Amino acid sequence: MTRLFVYLLASLLAACAQAEVSHPAFSLENVGDGIYVHHGAHLDIDTGYQGDICNTSFVVGSKGVAVIDTGGSLKVGQELRAAIRQITDKPILYVINTHVHPDHIYGNAAFLEDKPQFVGHAKLASAMQLRKEAYDKLNAQYLGNDAKGTVQVLPTLAVKEGVDLDLGDRTLRVVPYTVAHTNTDISVLDSKTATLFTGDLLFIERTPVVEGDIKGLISAIDTLKTYPAKQVVPGHGPVAKNWVQALDNEQRYLNAVLTDVRAAIKKGDSMEKTMGTAAASERDKWQLFDIANRRNVNTIFTALEWE
Repeated sequence: MTRLFVYLLASLLAACAQAEVSHPAFSLENVGDGIYVHHGAHLDIDTGYQGDICNTSFVVGSKGVAVIDTGGSLKVGQELRAAIRQITDKPILYVINTHVHPDHIYGNAAFLEDKPQFVGHAKLASAMQLRKEAYDKLNAQYLGNDAKGTVQVLPTLAVKEGVDLDLGDRTLRVVPYTVAHTNTDISVLDSKTATLFTGDLLFIERTPVVEGDIKGLISAIDTLKTYPAKQVVPGHGPVAKNWVQALDNEQRYLNAVLTDVRAAIKKGDSMEKTMGTAAASERDKWQLFDIANRRNVNTIFTALEWE
């Protein structure tokens, strides 16, 4: 495992940190017609990464439940499952992971007793196994006792192309992407409510994160804009009715980073200097900007040097 990869992973966890209460200390937002969202906190490591920083959601159909992302530890997954059980006793049929990052996948083990299909991108299993050692060490470092019992649960249903998951009175359309936020991204569209779950293809309020390919992420956003959605659940941030504007905002930031890094490379500026200057016009528009933006520049600078 390279030092650079571990640095990027640590930075990701650092950057990646009004409701109906259905479980003590674990709030749910009812966004209508059987869809519930738990919002993770906007925390970085300095203020205490606790494994609960992303949006975790579930959809209740006539036949059963689909869970979309499970949090960063067994503890968070158990809290999510307990909250689901206060809403419905229907069987949990699917657990869907939107991508490989640990804040989205490490609650999976809480659902093993339900024997669902674990659903993910066709490249998710290999990505999880490749990163297992680093993720386990970082979870132990940051979560302490809360990391106990947290294990990887690999997908049992690998999505190579669009697939429909049947919940009875509604279907979930799962679509995989090429390299974008990561190389394991999927989105989920609910047929009944036209609710689109983007995973980390979309950040709202907090600074977007690029681990995969910034140009691929900009392209994926263009694809998301074509979907017949009425509301969007991002990977981080509030549920949005004005979801196209939210996608436009993220794309504006990404284009600013891309343009400024290219210009810096052309001028011969160093990566370190560029980390402090790229996308400066966006600084006041996003939370955790200085942490995440520096990492984004670090991720894309070398790749853009070879354009």
